[in-house]
Amino acid sequence: MAKLSVELNRYFFEEDRDAKVTLEDILSLAEERIFGFLFVILALPSALPVPAPGYSVPFGIAMFFLAFQLVLGHQRPWLPAKMMKGSMKLETVQGFVKKGIPWLQRVERLTKPRFAYICTSLPGRILLGSAIALMSISMMIPLPLTNTIPAMGIFVTAFGLLEDDGLICIGGLFICSLGFTLTSSILIFGVTAVKAFIAVIKEYVGNLISYSI
Repeated sequence: MAKLSVELNRYFFEEDRDAKVTLEDILSLAEERIFGFLFVILALPSALPVPAPGYSVPFGIAMFFLAFQLVLGHQRPWLPAKMMKGSMKLETVQGFVKKGIPWLQRVERLTKPRFAYICTSLPGRILLGSAIALMSISMMIPLPLTNTIPAMGIFVTAFGLLEDDGLICIGGLFICSLGFTLTSSILIFGVTAVKAFIAVIKEYVGNLISYSI
């Protein structure tokens, strides 16, 4: 399999494509490393330092579904026909790919097969799948700052999985841990703030009732 950046550039810019691109079309590029390929492609829009509204939730759901299969030890993923037939405008995909190729090339310069057992053994794939599943859940949360870092963690981890590079996967897991810490902190802060607000409201209502009596 050629480098992912080369394959994407050829597929989306050097060949004639339909006006709509489906996930089924893109999977024709994946060959045997389909899990890593899918995670890279689905995480890319949210991992880029540009706004990607509307994609983090559906792509997060898809990646959670795939990560669960990775944890179960599946060698090839199964996706519902509706998801496989889901389409995006060619221009939209080309925009993401154009912005993403320089980032892909930077990571590609660092990757090579090493510590491959992390990517190929069942315990290693369970670890990677669990981390990706947690980050996918974070991407589904409609709160600021809960999308980009988790998506970056998935992207880097998946790139290691794609290239059988366990060292890159370890780097991705570190980013995932940062994403988990950030998302957890935001949720804890949010819950604490809501509880404090409810307490203030209760106190205010209680005061109004006592004054009226």
